[in-house]
Amino acid sequence: MNTPAHILIGWAAFARKGDARVVAAAILGGLAPDLSLYLMAGTSLFLLNIPPSVVFGELYFSSTWQTIFSIDNSFIVWGILLGIAAYRQSAAGIVLCAAAILHLVLDLPLHHDDGRAHFWPLSNWIYESPISYWDRAHHAGYVAPVAATLATVSGFAIVKDDWRRWRTVFVVALVGLELFGAVVLFG
Repeated sequence: MNTPAHILIGWAAFARKGDARVVAAAILGGLAPDLSLYLMAGTSLFLLNIPPSVVFGELYFSSTWQTIFSIDNSFIVWGILLGIAAYRQSAAGIVLCAAAILHLVLDLPLHHDDGRAHFWPLSNWIYESPISYWDRAHHAGYVAPVAATLATVSGFAIVKDDWRRWRTVFVVALVGLELFGAVVLFG
């Protein structure tokens, strides 16, 4: 599932009517498991001028990158952080961790050959789903419209509950990014 969909679904699930800190936590939680990918790929592509074929064909699958992905995509790590947030009674911390865990729950069945070690550090096992959110050879033509629909419905739910201009503009931008991604992939 594309990151804008994760952000919208996490926001709709945990913070539609939340205060600004809780909303920010939901947005960050939806983004957090993908953040290292954006930072490493962005640095490699735009600052280091490494060709995309190397970034996504070699670096992406390197042990260094996969170790980083294992940490920020670990149910174990996010579960521990959720326990700490619950112990501290931090609403924003709970929402951040819950949105990140929801991201992982949605990712687990949607990655064919680019999955993560979701149970690190207990295991380096990676589930290879027969379904992919982006690979047409693994049913992405069916998954992408469902993901785009879920993102759009989540966006409507967020805006329906709070019509503040900045939220509406941000939600429309995220829905637009999700729909653009689906069109680019499946034009």
